[in-house]
Amino acid sequence: MVCAFTEGADLMYVRKPSATRSGAPESGSTVSKDAVNTAAAASPTDAAQVPADAGDAGYSKDLKARHVNMIAIGGAIGTGLFLGAGGRLHNAGPALAIAYLVCGVFAFFVVRALGELVLYRPSSGSFVSYAREFLGEKGAYVAGWMYFLNWSTTGIADITAIALYTHYWSMFTDIPQWVLALAALAVVLAVNLISVKIFGEMEFWFAIIKVATLVGFMLIGIFLLATQQEVGGQTPGVSVITDNGGVFPHGMMPVVLVMQGVIFAYAALELVGVAAGETAEPEKVVPRAVNSIMWRVGLFYVGSVVLLALLLPGSVYSADESPFVTVLSKIGVPAAGDVMNLVVLTAAMSSLNSGLYSTGRILRSMAMAGSAPKFTARMNRSQVPYGGILLTCAVCVLGVGLNFLVPAQAFEIVLNVASLGIISTWVIIMICHLVFVRRAKAGLIARPSFRLPGSPVTEIATIAFLLACLGMMWNDPEVGRKTLLLIPLIAIMLVAGWYGVRRRVSRTADQELSRLTK
Repeated sequence: MVCAFTEGADLMYVRKPSATRSGAPESGSTVSKDAVNTAAAASPTDAAQVPADAGDAGYSKDLKARHVNMIAIGGAIGTGLFLGAGGRLHNAGPALAIAYLVCGVFAFFVVRALGELVLYRPSSGSFVSYAREFLGEKGAYVAGWMYFLNWSTTGIADITAIALYTHYWSMFTDIPQWVLALAALAVVLAVNLISVKIFGEMEFWFAIIKVATLVGFMLIGIFLLATQQEVGGQTPGVSVITDNGGVFPHGMMPVVLVMQGVIFAYAALELVGVAAGETAEPEKVVPRAVNSIMWRVGLFYVGSVVLLALLLPGSVYSADESPFVTVLSKIGVPAAGDVMNLVVLTAAMSSLNSGLYSTGRILRSMAMAGSAPKFTARMNRSQVPYGGILLTCAVCVLGVGLNFLVPAQAFEIVLNVASLGIISTWVIIMICHLVFVRRAKAGLIARPSFRLPGSPVTEIATIAFLLACLGMMWNDPEVGRKTLLLIPLIAIMLVAGWYGVRRRVSRTADQELSRLTK
């Protein structure tokens, strides 16, 4: 048996050879520190051996390169651009493009760091599995439950958004918002439970719709700029910016305040790491998908916002309407609202689909170590971890109740809670990478050739930026400040939860060691 020691961690990884003497393969698992010290006395160690995660066993490898590439695109393009950019343009003006660029660079650093960890050891448990290896079981516990908080609350926001977007068409206006939310959840749940291949296909076509829409709009915008055709009574061009207050029409503070919302717009980029555990060739697929994120961010986010700023003044856009609909309606494009509403509906469905997929895998990784309910480790015949998916759905059903009780405030309430989850997840990814690089320098493990550049400065700068974005929320007394006041409550719940599961974690680790040493 080969042990890879983890400095300062609560759990250690153990990996047995790929087959026993009888030829039967066995998977690795996590075991306690004391148990490993005992086992190590009778077994030679090899610190360079890559550890295995018991939570990775049983998955199919049905995701193709095109699926992972489009999951990367889908994670980078969502309602944050299609809908959220309108209100942010109104508040921050053309400088919103700078905010998207800056946040996009740091988002790329996070995904690049995660990509390096994936090539070191692909895992469907993704950053939770890496947190377990580099930060111990407490780190994995915090990472996993904060990510669950992110996606379960995002799921509530998604089904709320789907219901709101569906009400746009008159044929659905008489149907209660909570009924539409429940129907959307049921459809996406069914897709996730069938198989990972169906999930991949669904995400592939969702991404195709989003990319085609953006490309179509950008071609229209470039045509309007090139031909100098009037948009809403104004000639498009740089003069639209200079005649309406410049790049910073309201000063720097509004740009600073939108950063938190912009970060949330990039949430789901880390899905590449989760999906890598269910693809046959992660070493080929992941670098290509990760590297493409940067130019997609530059083209779709920054390019779209620059075009929007050159076509109409920021004051014309609003949070109540997609900025793309605003432009298209000004030039008289028929059914512009219908088309864009369908696209935004697609983006929300895609986000909900991704949330159920990722939390199912993350919860299974945690359950195998004892830090999540046992039933979340269960898989169906299609090799889908249905237990974790159903738990996320249960929280989303609470969102259906929220839509029934406070339909007007449901979206804003959960969106801000979700932002706490995504920022903490990204911070944990960067901390894991710091520890990973430190161990590589000590000769304990080997770094792959696909690396995050500038380590450790890159990780430290990214963590500082993310924490600064969190601190900036205090400047928003209406929503942001109330969200930050939830942090002590979440911390208390995490601590109480850990004391509730720590014995099970220890017991699970000891059972795994006994099984491996028989």
